[in-house]
Amino acid sequence: MDLKKLHEKPPYGMLAILFIGAFVAFLNNTLLNIALPTIMEEFSVKPSEVQWLTTGFMLVNGILIPASAFFIQKFTNRRLFITAMTLFSIGTLLAILAPSFWVLVASRMIQAAGSALMMPLLMNVMLVAFPVERRGTAMGLFGLVMFTAPAIGPTLSGWVLMHYSWRALFVIVLPFAIFTLVYAIFKLRNITPNRDVKIDLFSLVLSSIGFGGLLYGFSSAGDKGWTSPIVYGTILIGALGLIWFIVRQLRMEEPMLDFKIYKHPMFALSSAISIVLSVAMFSAMILTPLYVQSVRGISPFDAGILMLPGAIVMGIMSPVTGKLFDKYGARAMAIIGLLLTVITTFYLGRLNMESGYYYIMFLYTIRMLGISMVMMPVMTNGLNQLPMKSNPHGTAMNSTLQQVSGAIGSAVLLTIMTKRMETSGASQFAEAKTSGTVPTSVEGLAQLKQQIESTAMLDGINFSFFVSTIVAAVALFLALFIQRVTPPKSTEE
Repeated sequence: MDLKKLHEKPPYGMLAILFIGAFVAFLNNTLLNIALPTIMEEFSVKPSEVQWLTTGFMLVNGILIPASAFFIQKFTNRRLFITAMTLFSIGTLLAILAPSFWVLVASRMIQAAGSALMMPLLMNVMLVAFPVERRGTAMGLFGLVMFTAPAIGPTLSGWVLMHYSWRALFVIVLPFAIFTLVYAIFKLRNITPNRDVKIDLFSLVLSSIGFGGLLYGFSSAGDKGWTSPIVYGTILIGALGLIWFIVRQLRMEEPMLDFKIYKHPMFALSSAISIVLSVAMFSAMILTPLYVQSVRGISPFDAGILMLPGAIVMGIMSPVTGKLFDKYGARAMAIIGLLLTVITTFYLGRLNMESGYYYIMFLYTIRMLGISMVMMPVMTNGLNQLPMKSNPHGTAMNSTLQQVSGAIGSAVLLTIMTKRMETSGASQFAEAKTSGTVPTSVEGLAQLKQQIESTAMLDGINFSFFVSTIVAAVALFLALFIQRVTPPKSTEE
């Protein structure tokens, strides 16, 4: 592949079809979340069982994304994309027709097998297709897909469920998936370099145990509690598996996932900032709907509408921040973006029972604007320091860490919220007993408990946002050390 010729005229038509495929796959990730109660009712399953629709999807992602570096090096981008879209389309069709709950779970896992390869593959194609001085713009367009699609999923899902069955969520996705697949078969060409690498099966097993165990353990903590043997057992097994996996990769000449890329300081720093920022970002995506729906009693659809401007702003800003990154670098972007994130997160932690709907929407939207100024510029700056042969490992590492840090951060912040809520509720009830204001009637007591529950949850959410503010401030501190990198001149460096 002649890189000079490719850089002079990037394959925009090919990138467009990759973008559509990735957008559909990412949209699908969050599309089903609001439909879980409806599916529980239709198939008569428990909350712990229905959770497998998201847990199963995430586990397959956790297993395949770390292995994506091998797949991207071994197979052509055309073959990989067509395989991924075929699996995704089959899974979507099976979900539409699913006669039972566990068939639906299986269909989601087949979908995940396809979508897991999308992000690393597309990022790798972008790094090859564009010269370094234009990568920011290109990766900004990728950010449009990566962040906007999952963000609009809940809003779209809420509207569909108001009018149609949950199966309509998959019916909407299928035509786009099939169109993308057919177009790719006829128009997609190969541009990524390939090498004859061999997979180390034991590394794949260790990676699956490590990342899969951590993802499952932390994701289950909210439902089962931290004292459950399944939760701490899988986290412990996952941690041991991950340590063994890392040690094995460092000793191998051809690792499945190359941890030696962390010798590049800006890539290491970009990873650290991305991990911290993922924790902060996912916290707001969970805590804001909890406040709006559970504390304030606003409908799921209106909750989705509240979060929609944030998704739109993030989508509009991603290409803009990409161009600004090419011109000014990542440091200024990250500092401004993280200042916005820290300030808005602080004010989200000071909400009360009278906070206005549009005030919350404003804070959430400005917060998403801040995050859009940080995530892709910082990630691109780190990837720019890697030699081309390490790009598959860099993209796989970033994708994996986002998945794991998002799951861990969400679980920890939800636990903090729950513990604070329990303490606050007990304290409020004790105060009511001491002051003698506890009603004697059953009706009055139920009303008091409901009131205490709402104020305790508000206190828990506010405290979690306070912790999230500190987390975002850590990312702001790290951003002060960002330097604009000079990429390696040789692909073999």
